[in-house]
Amino acid sequence: MKHSLRIRMEDYTYDLPHERIAEYPLDQRDASRLLVMRNGFPSEGVFRNIPSYLPENGMMVFNNTRVIRARLVFHKDTGARIEVFCLEPVLPGSEIAGAFEAGAPVTWKCLIGNAKKWRSGKLGLLLQTSRGEVQFEAERLGEANGAFLVRFYWNRPGLSFAEVLEAAGKVPLPPYIEREAEEEDVNRYQTVYAKHNGSVAAPTAGLHFTEDVMRELRGKNIHLDNLTLHVSAGTFKPVSHDDIREHEMHTEQVIVRHSLLEQLLANLGNITAVGTTSMRTLESLYWYGNELETRPDAPFDVKQWQPYESASQLPVEKAIKNIIALMSRKGVKELGGNTSLIILPSYRFRIVDMLVTNFHMPRSTLLLLVAAFAGDAWRDAYQYALENGFRFLSYGDSCLFFRKD
Repeated sequence: MKHSLRIRMEDYTYDLPHERIAEYPLDQRDASRLLVMRNGFPSEGVFRNIPSYLPENGMMVFNNTRVIRARLVFHKDTGARIEVFCLEPVLPGSEIAGAFEAGAPVTWKCLIGNAKKWRSGKLGLLLQTSRGEVQFEAERLGEANGAFLVRFYWNRPGLSFAEVLEAAGKVPLPPYIEREAEEEDVNRYQTVYAKHNGSVAAPTAGLHFTEDVMRELRGKNIHLDNLTLHVSAGTFKPVSHDDIREHEMHTEQVIVRHSLLEQLLANLGNITAVGTTSMRTLESLYWYGNELETRPDAPFDVKQWQPYESASQLPVEKAIKNIIALMSRKGVKELGGNTSLIILPSYRFRIVDMLVTNFHMPRSTLLLLVAAFAGDAWRDAYQYALENGFRFLSYGDSCLFFRKD
């Protein structure tokens, strides 16, 4: 469905020279530069000092997803190099956590590099795993929604797909980092608090955090909490239409705990989201709770345009309490769901007051989210960063934005 929102993507672009894209991380995670944008004015610091910029007695929410080694490289007998990029599970199920614990065989939706050279047959790798030598094979099955279906087999019962990928796969660096993944990326393209397997891209705002920084945050009585959003390759999908209404937002799986919801209620007005993925999940919670008011057993499935279509909008406390009530009725401490929420300029934020994020690509939905949160100050922030040598994108520097009034 089309909406009256008039967002021209040409208004959300800027000139990003390639040399400003960080190809490698800094030696120390928390040594990155921090651009603080408050009351429309930029200031600059070092990330390890971020606790000094945040008010006491609040809450900071992290995305504890873990990046999987989603890139698989095979070679045919002819020598042709075939790269398979795992996107999302299909069989034995589409739920990500379960898909990684599954034994052989499994079927995934994938991208295939050099697909014309691999139309049929199986490709194989001999792997060395913690449980000994394993023969791993991939079979191309067909196509599905612009991707390919690939079935994977391995010959050691009890070995999960997650364990196979650890042995066979490569770190899935973003497409704008034009180099092969190296050994240091195994550690550095992962947050220090990563826990749940499932992402094909890192929640990069979290890459700056260290145990020391988190200890200082706790010292200011800032409660640190987690949710899970498994980042899909759709996060890199450019907005190809100048009219945002033509863009189809990707869907991602999320998991939240009952205790997180209770903490959100206790800290409303002083909540910091670490990254756009945490932001989208927290704001999605509002819209799910809002829907539960009229559909008490609705599934957790927030649609792209839901905020812009909803006629009634509850107070934030009531929306969160609706989700807590649902979990109590179901007798669960954890709730999984999906979101394809798109956050655009004109969006009114319900839950998040401060945002820690990196610098994002021109003409991206991530940049639109930042523009929605910071208002026109995003332009001043990005101009300041460009003029003062900040490093951009996944391995680049960081920003702290305060919500516009």
